[in-house]
Amino acid sequence: MESVTNVMEYEIQAKERLPKMIYDYYASGAEDQFRPHILVDVSNIDTTTIVLGFNISMPIMVAPTAMQKMAHPEGEYATARATSAAGTIMTLSSSGTSSVEEVASTGPCICFFQLYVYKDRNVVIQLVKSAEKVGFKAIALTVDTPRLGSREADIKNRFVLPPNLSLKNFEGLDLGKIDKTDDSRLASYVAGQVDRSLSWKDVKWLQTITYLPILLKGVLTAEDARLAIESGAAGIIVIKAVHGRLPVFLDGGIRRGTDVFKALALGASGVFIGRPVVFSLAVDGEAGVRKVLQMLHDEFELIMALSGCRSINDISRSHITTPWDPPRVTPRL
Repeated sequence: MESVTNVMEYEIQAKERLPKMIYDYYASGAEDQFRPHILVDVSNIDTTTIVLGFNISMPIMVAPTAMQKMAHPEGEYATARATSAAGTIMTLSSSGTSSVEEVASTGPCICFFQLYVYKDRNVVIQLVKSAEKVGFKAIALTVDTPRLGSREADIKNRFVLPPNLSLKNFEGLDLGKIDKTDDSRLASYVAGQVDRSLSWKDVKWLQTITYLPILLKGVLTAEDARLAIESGAAGIIVIKAVHGRLPVFLDGGIRRGTDVFKALALGASGVFIGRPVVFSLAVDGEAGVRKVLQMLHDEFELIMALSGCRSINDISRSHITTPWDPPRVTPRL
């Protein structure tokens, strides 16, 4: 027998000797090893919540992702139907391959509209009014992209919008002399129209042209969160917390129901998912999006039960630990 000087060495040697499946069985815990609150009646779990006054089935919503018909022929249609079936909210990208009118025609989905501010403010007004007219419920204003980032993979691949697709939300707009029948030129025009001078005064201006609540998408610092509150934003997407003065939503990185639980425990009011939607859409269309939303719901419900949470309001900071938490003192019994 090899020499062992402490208990941990047995685990190290066992990991080397045992098949991985068996070692993982012994070593792992359930659902990312949260801090459960025990002996709570969790026979009924309520995952519902309210976002901007709308009752939804779970704090998991669909983020804006552009050009979904590249993933599947039905694109945003399929996503809208799946989101409606799941009882939650879809955010349509302004660079969608389906228009606000087309998405609205799919049924009773609660839809938000993602918006950039363009140099030509008349274009912004037209987009907002189109979303209002067909019953969209909020504007998600992207505020962290004064210039579009350098997407190296797209550059290497010489990415262009496939010739059978177009940016539908811009087809019916007054864009001056741009040839809207040339989809490639239209896409280039739209990308080049993002206004680099965007500032807080434009958030105020946007409030003068729409009655819809405005979410600010891309807030990353506490300083900007405070300014968002002062600007009258209805909510912000992507930051830690603002002490309950407006709802905070996490956008990106969600892959499991436990991720949703952790986000809420840290102060978020809900999360938006993007890549899981387009990947599932590419594999199995509407059925794929339905399945990914159902899987995330079921995983989230399970971790709520294991953590002793019967409703969203029961989820608290005490349910999780982070590397920056101070050491916990175990009370004497």
